[in-house]
Amino acid sequence: MAYQYKMKLTDEQKAILEGSQGPVKAKVMETIVRYGDMFEATELVKVTHGQGHLVTSFGLSLLKPVYRTMDELIDAGLKVEEGFTMDPRPADFSNTPCSLIDKLLIKTILYGKQKDYEEQLRKLGLVRDDAFSCACYFDEMGNIPSKGDVLSWAESSAVNYANSVLGARCNRNSGMIDIFGSIIGFVPKFGLLTDEGRKAKWKVIVKTEKKPLPQILGSAIGIKVMEDVPYVVGLDKWIGTELNDECKAYLKDFGAATASNGAVGLYHIENVTPEAVEQGEKLLVEGYREYVIDDEELERVYKSYPNIWKKPEKAGNLAFIGCPHLSKVQLEDWADRIIGAVKAAGRTKVAVDTVLCTAPPVREAFARSPKYAQLIATGAKLTTICPLMYTSNPLTKSKRIMTCSNKLRTYSMARYFKDDELLAIISGKKED
Repeated sequence: MAYQYKMKLTDEQKAILEGSQGPVKAKVMETIVRYGDMFEATELVKVTHGQGHLVTSFGLSLLKPVYRTMDELIDAGLKVEEGFTMDPRPADFSNTPCSLIDKLLIKTILYGKQKDYEEQLRKLGLVRDDAFSCACYFDEMGNIPSKGDVLSWAESSAVNYANSVLGARCNRNSGMIDIFGSIIGFVPKFGLLTDEGRKAKWKVIVKTEKKPLPQILGSAIGIKVMEDVPYVVGLDKWIGTELNDECKAYLKDFGAATASNGAVGLYHIENVTPEAVEQGEKLLVEGYREYVIDDEELERVYKSYPNIWKKPEKAGNLAFIGCPHLSKVQLEDWADRIIGAVKAAGRTKVAVDTVLCTAPPVREAFARSPKYAQLIATGAKLTTICPLMYTSNPLTKSKRIMTCSNKLRTYSMARYFKDDELLAIISGKKED
């Protein structure tokens, strides 16, 4: 019996659902329609930024249904016509601490299907072999939607950034929905695709005496508002009103923290982000709630983070920087800071294993800079993997991983440190 859909479909969409373009494409369409009906979508709308972005970038051996589905799509001749980028690869043996046992586990059990999976991805539309980054919107990555574009993405931090900083429209979808929507070219209209769904239920008032760290400010807001849309005032005092490279890097990390410590898919920053510049406080719904953030509130949130290392009394022995991936300006800044701090501490090498994560084309460009050699000379490593995937290896639970990423802290056993605190530990300036 054919699926009895609830939403309004066009003749073209009905025909696809009824099999006019083959049974496999009909199943893809039915999945998208069922997904929309679940969230009471009124209709399907056209994906206007055709380049997709897939969150499932890792060849976990357990994901057999995913590989079967991908083969079915390939056999039917389906693909994302404008191509897609991917979240980061899961492993890098050269630039992350990996024992022989780690390598064996990763290659044979944990990510044993990586090579085969990437071959499937190429057939389905992967734009190029270095297109693996959670920050697909970097200039170097080239997957940059325009304001008002409708997307079919799933990566939470990329969706958050595209909605907020670029003014595009995308819901927080799940893996596989992203590629299905990109193949079909339609997504359900609900939530953040609607004008009403983009209104703010919270007015967040920033009253700090110094520039707040984006990771902690985003965390505080995410914890408070959860999946609601916040409208933030007072932050432009610290980050300016121009969406330059520094501002965008700040908002990338801020947004990722709101998305991981809560479930924020969109935020508005007064005088900064596109919709807030255009509409101002008209974006606030009637009866909105307020949340005032000062320095004391940020410190309270920071001190609430648990230390869940197996041996919490011990010092950290591995630092990850860059989750989401570091932008070019961030990578250059961290390189300068690490090089300078190690020298100031009277050392030639970092005191603990230190790994910086960035997008492949950013890494490639930075590797041509003299600063790259200086950074590597300190013993720090530069990788393009996802540090979250690194921590999926159960053997890493014995490591005491430190980070300045609230996303990595939330999804792993890593312990969060403020930027300056982590830099002091890395350089050996002080003991943890």
